[in-house]
Amino acid sequence: MPATAPFTARALLLDMDGTLVNSDAVVERCWRRWAAEHGLDATSMLKVVHGRQGHATMAVLLPDRPVEENLEDNRRMLEWETADVDGVVAIPGAPAFLASLTDLPHALVTSADEGLARARMDAAGLPMPGVRVTAECVGASKPDPEGFLKGAAELGFDPEDCVVFEDSEVGIAAGRAAGMRVVGVGPRAAAHAPDAHVRDLEQIRVEALPDGTLRLHFTD
Repeated sequence: MPATAPFTARALLLDMDGTLVNSDAVVERCWRRWAAEHGLDATSMLKVVHGRQGHATMAVLLPDRPVEENLEDNRRMLEWETADVDGVVAIPGAPAFLASLTDLPHALVTSADEGLARARMDAAGLPMPGVRVTAECVGASKPDPEGFLKGAAELGFDPEDCVVFEDSEVGIAAGRAAGMRVVGVGPRAAAHAPDAHVRDLEQIRVEALPDGTLRLHFTD
């Protein structure tokens, strides 16, 4: 669903995994390892892991399991993922896209914690945005809108003035729940009717207008 008309916004809120960074190989390795520990079907499990914090995914997969056990496994999962950056690369177009935002209002809003976010952004050769909302900053995981609302507040803009970039079903739902328009990035996003969809970040250009407005141009 390529968009034909530009969007305007005052600030951009960027997911990380699947949006700026391709970490699918690591995610699959680590979650297959966890699934094997718990006797779960990995193929079915991998359909629901993207976008959420680990403990929130575990609660979906094992709804009767004590929260404390999910939190402990989440801690182990973060250790595995932070130590494993083999195959982590930038989404096509991400370096130029982030470079174009250097002096413009933008924030990273990710379900990763600070350590994992830094490990993956570094592995992909991408600069870490100065404003970021990581797992430690919120009390609820996507699809709850808390992260995006905090990102908008830290940048000093109303939700309706922000555009979210997301790849996952729960991330798109979180952006919508925050009252923001959503640009879907990559194949996962296409199935969830974002306001605009791009194959990758090579299909978008950000123009800064004299009044501070950001105009987002989409290409086929």
